[in-house]
Amino acid sequence: MEDNTIEKKFNKFIITVSILIPVVVAILFGVKLKDLGYNVQPLSFLPPIYATVNGITAIVLIAAVSAIKKGNRKLHERLMTTAIALSVSFLVMYVAYHMTADSTKFGGEGAIRYVYFFLLISHILLSIAIIPLVLFTYVRALAERFDRHKKLAKITFPIWLYVAVTGVIVYLMIAPYYVQ
Repeated sequence: MEDNTIEKKFNKFIITVSILIPVVVAILFGVKLKDLGYNVQPLSFLPPIYATVNGITAIVLIAAVSAIKKGNRKLHERLMTTAIALSVSFLVMYVAYHMTADSTKFGGEGAIRYVYFFLLISHILLSIAIIPLVLFTYVRALAERFDRHKKLAKITFPIWLYVAVTGVIVYLMIAPYYVQ
């Protein structure tokens, strides 16, 4: 199969997944299992775990860029696959938590409140934008279109890193307000 055909083969899938994930997450975010009659305990242990997963994702991304700069393509490939798996696991835990627990309100006041909401909103918007970027970048590597992969990766990497790091920061800022 021609390299360009591999990319074209995945385009519709990537676009569909990139639309479906945020829509499904938004829908599930509004679903509370207790409201559906399920007697489930809030998964209150998850936020520090998924925040840690975000932190590990950031470290893995940096290690992956370092590996490719040193010419270690196999390690880079494994680390990037790991980063994708970590992001998927974060998403599953995040949705599970929000389906079992009420949203936590940020209690900070003054300038820190504006900082928090700027970080939160930019984190959410970029976490939506990063989905197709990651998938298109990954497919270009699979198709061995490394020129196109590298060009897109230069955009994808800093955004993905920002999403991972701000996920941790947002967690640390709101953690004191979680109801135990």
